[in-house]
Amino acid sequence: MIVERIRVHPQLVGTEEREEWPWTVPCVGALLGAGVTLPAPVTFLVGENGSGKSTLAEAVAEAFGLDSYGGRGGSRYASPRAKSALGERLSLEYTPRGLAMASGPRARRRGFFLRAETAMRMMDEKQGWPGYWEERTDLMSHGEGFLTVFESMFREPGFYVLDEPEAALSFTSSLRLVALLAELGRNGAQVVCATHSPILASVPGAAVLEVGEHGITETAWKDLAIVDHWRRYLERPEAYLRHLL
Repeated sequence: MIVERIRVHPQLVGTEEREEWPWTVPCVGALLGAGVTLPAPVTFLVGENGSGKSTLAEAVAEAFGLDSYGGRGGSRYASPRAKSALGERLSLEYTPRGLAMASGPRARRRGFFLRAETAMRMMDEKQGWPGYWEERTDLMSHGEGFLTVFESMFREPGFYVLDEPEAALSFTSSLRLVALLAELGRNGAQVVCATHSPILASVPGAAVLEVGEHGITETAWKDLAIVDHWRRYLERPEAYLRHLL
């Protein structure tokens, strides 16, 4: 493990500011004070659109020093924008190993951030760069390019943050990513992944934090709302579609 807990010290957020975004998002508000424990090497943030899981994943990446634009640890920021209001105040509580990585020079930080909104541009720009991948991902399909990036970058112990990496992946490709994430966890890396995918969230031994109006709750995979909905939909799609069509 590299990071044990994420939190925001309450004194960093004024009373009036707490009435504004992002502090009004329940999962962000849950970070004030004691915060949230990351209980396993692989942790998934699961919730509906607008629940704040991507906001949280991006802030975790920023707090560790990964570029919010996307890319590997140890590189200079590519994004011209400042850190988010949450990212600049989010505190990561490190294990001794994590503290040694985070407190040293930037080049010592190992990891990678994939941000769904900027992934394609990042991939086009960084293919062939030292420390990245040599393959021409711009000549591949969307999903093939994503898998090439994952297989090239997920090779060493470090801190990996992913925001909806399943966006370009087929069922079979999603299973390949499950295997990669499980291997990272076994080999000393740590992963924080925001996802809508019940397939990704099924990584053996992973912790699942469900985010929503309740804040953040650790939930068993089989009890997730997305698992229940997908299971029922695949069994009887007409039960859902009759209300829409």
